[in-house]
Amino acid sequence: MTRAGFIGLAGRPNVGKSTLVNAIVGSRVAIVSMRPQTTRRAIRGIHTDLEAGRQLVLVDLPGVQRPRDVLTERMQKRVERELADSDLALIVINGEEGIGPGDRFIARALVEAGSRLPTICAVNKVDRTGPNELVPVLAEAAELDGVDEVFPISARDGEGLEALVERLGELVPEGPYLYPPEDHSDQSSELLLAELIREQVLNRTREEIPHSVEVSVKDITEREDGLITVVAEIWAETESQKGILIGKGGAKVEEIGAGARRSLEAELGAKVHLDLKIRVRSHWRRDEDLLDRLGIE
Repeated sequence: MTRAGFIGLAGRPNVGKSTLVNAIVGSRVAIVSMRPQTTRRAIRGIHTDLEAGRQLVLVDLPGVQRPRDVLTERMQKRVERELADSDLALIVINGEEGIGPGDRFIARALVEAGSRLPTICAVNKVDRTGPNELVPVLAEAAELDGVDEVFPISARDGEGLEALVERLGELVPEGPYLYPPEDHSDQSSELLLAELIREQVLNRTREEIPHSVEVSVKDITEREDGLITVVAEIWAETESQKGILIGKGGAKVEEIGAGARRSLEAELGAKVHLDLKIRVRSHWRRDEDLLDRLGIE
């Protein structure tokens, strides 16, 4: 008998959902940044334990938010659709910050969505929280609407993950595996590499840049000697943003490119030549056709 199911991860921006998905899967399937709203698409990370006979499909959703443009409106609708199609929900809370109105809103929204999903709450970042601060947070998390169980965890150092994964495996329904056991994600190579490049932009630019940037991988080729060439574009919305991304004498784009190349080489296990260009795409976040092509549904 095997078990397999979809687990929708809900939570406020920057609570560590992507870090948690990567930790459970044991592979890098979602980018991680201190910037809120790092995740734009629903990314599925796949954890298969053949010995236990279970497969967890973790759906890393964009942080729940109030839509402010076409991009964030689509992100929010995707959160609602994916949760409706999930077998259970996993609410992730930042243990450092405690329970806030956003956490209560998310828990209430899950209950009001109709079909009552089994709901687990993971209180993350306990490695940064002392016992006196953590205990009240755990007690308050247990009182959230619809929450069935609470697990204190650290996605960064692995504390508490074994118990959480074990419980999730017990809750997903009986049935065949949903993906081949060797798969770690349903993302295309182009999308994963584009996200790794965007991660470097997020971590190396100021407040006015991150939400205005998208990355598109145009081509991936491998030479006979094993060198992989990745051709990619970073899109900004204005000429001034383009100038910031290029930097004085091209310093910023060189810095982004060097960091991105290291990430791509680690992912691909090969030497990479990264051909990276900065391009202005005005108002791309409001372009419905373009968002369709980017896979931001």
